[in-house]
Amino acid sequence: MLIDQYNRVHNYLRISLTDNCNFRCFYCMPEEDYTFSPKEALMQAEEIEQLARIFVTLGVNKIRLTGGEPLIRKDAGTIIRSLSRLPVKLALTTNGVRLNDFAAVFQEVGLHSINISLDTLQAEKFQLITRRNSFHRVMDNIQLMLEKGVYVKINVVVMAGLNDHELPDFVAWTKDVPVHVRFIEFMPFAGNRWTSNKVFTWQQMLERISAGYAFVPLKTDAHETAKAYVVPGHKGTFSVISTMSAPFCSTCNRMRLTADGKLKNCLFAQHETDLLSALRKGKISHHW
Repeated sequence: MLIDQYNRVHNYLRISLTDNCNFRCFYCMPEEDYTFSPKEALMQAEEIEQLARIFVTLGVNKIRLTGGEPLIRKDAGTIIRSLSRLPVKLALTTNGVRLNDFAAVFQEVGLHSINISLDTLQAEKFQLITRRNSFHRVMDNIQLMLEKGVYVKINVVVMAGLNDHELPDFVAWTKDVPVHVRFIEFMPFAGNRWTSNKVFTWQQMLERISAGYAFVPLKTDAHETAKAYVVPGHKGTFSVISTMSAPFCSTCNRMRLTADGKLKNCLFAQHETDLLSALRKGKISHHW
């Protein structure tokens, strides 16, 4: 069991499959051209499985695949299949544009939970944010996943002056469609041109939504980062991830493995541990 100095049990591992992405969202990757890690610097499929197995022996029972955009890796299907054989709950975070290509794989391995990033319900604004004309394909893929019985969460990064007025539209979407919308406070990190005046807080979000909807809070797990709500009678729910206004560090159970095999205990951690180099040098047993 992995317990840190604050007595937090870490049983949830997020694995980044790549630092690359096929979108260029202005708050994440604002430039069109980047130098990404060379293939040999990335964890290979068998190395991801080897490291994941070690973490499972240490108590990890949930693994989420992230990126960049995880589904642009050519061997993403192989990785999903191998990790699905581990005794963990396997989940995925994606921009949704390639979900149709992997529907059969998801069904084969029983992957039932997917987070899809979608910051607007307007096609023109989607192109402004992502610099890609893929809105309708993403929406079609969301519908496809719902038809396949997948539990779909929609991740919405809320930015003041850009999409904050769309919150009621997203809540309206949950009326007849079983999507679970998660409004995320805009977070700072190197290169995303963050400024505090773009933050639209948890309290502001609830105030905006309450103008048109009556909602009630839902019980959530102790480690859940989202504060969940439902409008009575709606098929879906909505929640707020209050990263900036009400941090939830004290109950965090997550660890992050970067695409090049470095372990971080926090998205904003300044220190990381190079597990991939240790694995390749034989300093970590493949059969822990």
